[in-house]
Order: sequence, then C-alpha cells, then structure tokens
Amino acid sequence: MVQTPNSANSSKARTEQQLQSLDKLAWLLDSSIRIPGTNRTIGLDGIIGLFPGIGDVFSGLLSGYIVVKAVLMGLPLFVIARMVLNMVIEGVIGVIPIVGDLFDFIFKANRRNVRLMQAYLQKPEDTSERSFMSVIVFLMVLFFVFLLSVWMVFKVFGLVIGSF
Repeated sequence: MVQTPNSANSSKARTEQQLQSLDKLAWLLDSSIRIPGTNRTIGLDGIIGLFPGIGDVFSGLLSGYIVVKAVLMGLPLFVIARMVLNMVIEGVIGVIPIVGDLFDFIFKANRRNVRLMQAYLQKPEDTSERSFMSVIVFLMVLFFVFLLSVWMVFKVFGLVIGSF
C-alpha cells in the first residue's frame, strides 16, 4: 500500500493523539497529586500501590497498558525491553514495604516510558541505541548478581558443612 501525503499526515496525527492520551494516563498514574507544601507530586500508582498485593498487581496492569500500546505502535524490541525494565524495577522495589512505596513516588516508570516513546519518535536511532545499551548493562548487572548469589550460597554451604 502506497501512503499518500494525507495518509502519512493522518497516521502521524493518530500517533500524536495516542501519545497525548498515554501521557495523560502516565501523568494520572505518576504525578497528578501535588504534595502540599512542596513542589513534589505523586500519582494514583503510588496510592494504589499502598494496598498490599492487589494494589501492585493493578498498578502493573495499568503500566502494562502503556507498554502494550508501544508494541502496537511498532516500537523496536530494545525500546520495549527498556520500558519493561522500567516497570520491573518499579515493581520489584515497589513490593518492599515503605521503601517500595517511597520509590514508587520518586521513580515514575509510566512517565519515563511515555518520554521514551516520544524520544523514539523524535530520534529513533539514538533512542534505540541507548535502549539497547541500557538493557545490555542491566543484563550484565543481573548476571553478576546471579553469580555473586551462587558464590555466596556455596560459601555459606561450605561454612555450614565445615562447622560439623
């Protein structure tokens, strides 16, 4: 199918409209409530997350909607992976009582993900490259933590066996 200038413009307008609605959702989830006496904001995501278990699941579903929209918009794998990584970081740290709730108020994964989508649409190559590097660095750190954990298990096992 050949795109005419009008169909290309309508596609761009549709993408821009989708980004605006996702930006509103991200704002609602991450920054819609000003903390009195400060210039800091929190969103419904942090408040919903205060409800143990179900709040984190519901917040994750709402955050996942933004990632699904990015997939449907055709963003590349490593940009999507970086968005998922933002969700995972917020989700994993978010389950830690008190610390996780404070982290939810600061990290704002939904806003990060929408900004990442906007950055990709403006500078696709730069954003793809940065996303690739971010994911690779994260995987390297994760691998290092895994190796360190295995080493620690063997050390503890050795100490336990040695004490008999």
